[in-house]
Amino acid sequence: MIKEGGLAIVKWAGGKRQLIPQLEKLFPKNFKNYHELFVGAGSVMLYLKQTKKIKKVFISDTNEELINTYEVIKNSVGELIILLKKYQQKHSEELYYITRKEDPEVMSKISRAARFIYLNRTCFNGLYRVNSKGQFNVPIGSYKNPGICQEKELRVISELLKSVNIKAQSFEKVLKKAKKEDFIYFDPPYYPLKKSSFTTYSKDSFLDKEQKDLFEIFKKLDKKGCLVMHSNSDTKFIKDLYRDYNIHLVYARRNINSVSSGRRKIKEVVITNY
Repeated sequence: MIKEGGLAIVKWAGGKRQLIPQLEKLFPKNFKNYHELFVGAGSVMLYLKQTKKIKKVFISDTNEELINTYEVIKNSVGELIILLKKYQQKHSEELYYITRKEDPEVMSKISRAARFIYLNRTCFNGLYRVNSKGQFNVPIGSYKNPGICQEKELRVISELLKSVNIKAQSFEKVLKKAKKEDFIYFDPPYYPLKKSSFTTYSKDSFLDKEQKDLFEIFKKLDKKGCLVMHSNSDTKFIKDLYRDYNIHLVYARRNINSVSSGRRKIKEVVITNY
């Protein structure tokens, strides 16, 4: 592995790279296919691809910008690296805001992915946030030398993705693909610790109703004989919802808080049906 704790295609709020040593102890010992919904930075999937013999891997997310980036890394990593090197050379505050204003809908897939990675690597805390129109609106971060083009890591990830099935779709679609003894991992936007907390990584929110809908999918997968894992916030709402399953605690350092004193280790839950 290139970095301790594993690989990740982007920086992502709630990313699991740092938690791999804790999560590894909770992964099922044996399973057939692997499905990851809300794939985000993909740290868990990439770790499992490196360390386990898996028949098939399916990943998905509703964030079309993210999924396009996965596809480009998988299929066109060389061309992507060329564009990212240009961003690396020309990076400035002016370029950041010019790039942020661009409409990805009219760009080629490769240019769109390069823009996405560039903004992700240079914005505040790697946060992904859009307005009601779906436009990225995070301000620039304070980085002296942001790692915009991580060529070696991108090439390793590209090889790992060669046999991965990538889809832009919502989480309930897993019911059609998942079979008995498959391992399914849910890592949705976390239920807020406070109602004013950040809960949106796309233009759609993910609150009480969505969490309950996800719980219903969890139960259906359980009945099918699937091995299901779900990460979320350590809140009464989530623990009450999953009270009939196994609830484990892990400790993560989160960096969304703009005040350094707020960047401390917090408890999160990992729920399993095994």
